[in-house]
Amino acid sequence: MNKIKKRQLAEIAIHILFWIAVFYAVNVSTSSAITIRISRNNAVMERKEVRSFLPATYITLVLLGILFYGNILWLFKKILSFRSNLVRFAIAACWFLLIFEIDNVAISLLTPHDAVRIGPPPTHQVDAAFKLKSGPPAPPPFQKIEHVVADDGPPHFIMDMIDRSQLILLLLFLGILGISIAYFFLKEWAKADVVRVKLEANQLSTEVKFLRSQINPHFLFNTLNNLFSMAQGKGNDDLADGISKLSGMMRYMIYDSNAESVPLNKEIAYLEDCITLNKLRYADDEVRVTFDYPAQTEGILVAPMLFISFVENAFKHGVIIGQSSEINISISIVNKQLAFSCQNAIYHVKKMEDDKSGIGLENVKRRLELVYPGKCELFIKNDGNSYIVNLGLTVA
Repeated sequence: MNKIKKRQLAEIAIHILFWIAVFYAVNVSTSSAITIRISRNNAVMERKEVRSFLPATYITLVLLGILFYGNILWLFKKILSFRSNLVRFAIAACWFLLIFEIDNVAISLLTPHDAVRIGPPPTHQVDAAFKLKSGPPAPPPFQKIEHVVADDGPPHFIMDMIDRSQLILLLLFLGILGISIAYFFLKEWAKADVVRVKLEANQLSTEVKFLRSQINPHFLFNTLNNLFSMAQGKGNDDLADGISKLSGMMRYMIYDSNAESVPLNKEIAYLEDCITLNKLRYADDEVRVTFDYPAQTEGILVAPMLFISFVENAFKHGVIIGQSSEINISISIVNKQLAFSCQNAIYHVKKMEDDKSGIGLENVKRRLELVYPGKCELFIKNDGNSYIVNLGLTVA
């Protein structure tokens, strides 16, 4: 926790120092350097003055902040949802030009515009300038002078109104744009790396726990095969079928579920076997299960064993001996969007394993955060009488 706070404070300090530096850069770029030269009879008087327009500086600084934080907190996240690079570039360019144009308008409104004069000034102004012994001469009402031609004729001014600060501001805005792009993708890379490390750690922990809970799988499969043969030999087809399904479920949990993703049809087959085995515990009229799923699931991959906790929870809390219960399970796919639903009634019966209730669901929520970041939506409704789970996934 202390490391996180120190990291956050360091990041805040870096942001503050960065914007102080930007403020000085903006202040320089919005300042206006004025050089005044008066030439008469080969005598030249010159005065230099620098005007700093603080209102324009503050407006530019605010707009640079809007450009930077708007990019990293909002714009880049939005445009990444578009598949076309051309659309992404067009949106980013329009946003940049909008901010830059607002700054241009603000500077033009806040910067004082003196009258522009080309040619000889009034004689009394020149004479007064040359007669002053102390202090600089009062500047004439113009902004900039590039150079003055000194000759023996009447005094005159040659002026060029090219605003060099415009180019500096453009480079400054482009620099902030580039920094925001680098900052955003570095942060996203860091977040993705953290998620990857957490996922690897979670998978490693799961594998360790699983290995600890394993008894020699080959021994179990051989034992189940022997029990299956014995049940068939005695004509108990229901028992043989149950043993066969249990063997298939164990094989799926031990071998297939170690992969990052499995075909959806395997996950559906696993759920069907789980439903069949759970129904063996009850009479036919005590539980009715409907399981709807698409007939064609080729090419659809999902993380293994995502739905089993919801199904087991439905049998655990939604079925009671001696009463009629109903569980409705469905899976549908529309345009790479998978929707899973599980609904059951709730019977408040004290069970020996109640002290561990909710652990499976919490593990599923954590797996969803790691495996489907930003690509899943889980809604659980519990009104005391019914329990409804709706899970949406973006699948490959």
